[in-house]
Amino acid sequence: MNFIEQYLARAAGLEAVAAGQDIRCRVDLVAAHDVTGPMAIQQFEHIGIDHVFDPKKVVMVIDHIFPAATVQAKTMHWIIKDFARQYGITLYDKGQGVIHQVLAESHRLQPGDILVGADSHTCTAGGYGVIAIPVGSTELAAAMATGTIDIEVPEVIEVYMTGQPKPYVGGKDIVLSLIKEFGVDGLTDKAVVFTGPGIAAISMDDRMTICNMGIEMGAMIACFGEETAATGVARTMPLALETVAIVAACPPSPANVRPVAELADVEVTQVVVGSCTNGRLSDMEQVVNILKKHQVHPAVTMLVVPASKNVLAAMEQAGWCKILRDAGAVITNPGCGPCFGAHQGLGTDRDVILSTTNRNFPGRMGHRSAQVYLASPATAAATAVCGRITQPGSLSSEGGAGNE
Repeated sequence: MNFIEQYLARAAGLEAVAAGQDIRCRVDLVAAHDVTGPMAIQQFEHIGIDHVFDPKKVVMVIDHIFPAATVQAKTMHWIIKDFARQYGITLYDKGQGVIHQVLAESHRLQPGDILVGADSHTCTAGGYGVIAIPVGSTELAAAMATGTIDIEVPEVIEVYMTGQPKPYVGGKDIVLSLIKEFGVDGLTDKAVVFTGPGIAAISMDDRMTICNMGIEMGAMIACFGEETAATGVARTMPLALETVAIVAACPPSPANVRPVAELADVEVTQVVVGSCTNGRLSDMEQVVNILKKHQVHPAVTMLVVPASKNVLAAMEQAGWCKILRDAGAVITNPGCGPCFGAHQGLGTDRDVILSTTNRNFPGRMGHRSAQVYLASPATAAATAVCGRITQPGSLSSEGGAGNE
């Protein structure tokens, strides 16, 4: 068995499992947010039981539309608050941050633990070795009630990494390159694992970024393993990290990936840095590295969305918030920001947006005709300065981030 199968077998109480086998696994944590949570709560109430399986293992986070942009959004908040109060579960409210970052900071599971989340980017936790499974609201309701999940053991695809990335190449560039290779549905219902000596050169933040976008390849599970090769996988794809270029996903798909160097003629009106994909402290540092010596282009609106309250606090303590504001960026409250397309910076048919978020399908961030490009925080910062898509490293005086 490969290590994914070993983890699943342990959770199912079985000696061994195989791809295609239907199993029932115990779960270590169940989570939802203000968009998916109310639907799951409705399904939970339909089941007709009066308790969750373990209040300490059920978490709700208000992050997608906070502050509430509509009456309906505020109503969804109240549904979650009432449920949390009634059943004694953990609730993160008032701008604590994006669900996946909050879980990493406050409910850090161990490698091989099972996380079930009603959000497609639950796989973010695979960056620290968790078997993180995105589910629908009905499945989440069942998991809240029983503490188990029924799944089919997935076929496992291995990405075996060697070498180390070139300067300015980060996790976003790596995962976009993989999405170009596999396509948006090439790993549907499969698990993708990242192994090999090259993973030693990838930070935890970048690992979370890579796993976050595993779902953009269709993967059911995305997970980092060991520096040795996995055994018993269906396919191994070698990836020499030194060959990965600085890239961006062009409209209308995360798989429409091109080198940033080929996009220098694309002028932008808005730049977004943040979300569950690239809103962590190291992402913010890349932006500060550039904006401490440069100003945001006058034709560009730059939004910075920290992934959590803790990230924002660390930015403030380091003096980075002042650097960003003085450079012309706007810092919003922690959360999902405009990524979900509900508030805080949506595009019109006149807008061209470069974002560090995870999806650029038509209508994802506002108007269906808004053009959305996906790239790394370093590329986003360089682009904000120049007003057109720009390769990081091409600007003068890109010093290291320091105190105010």
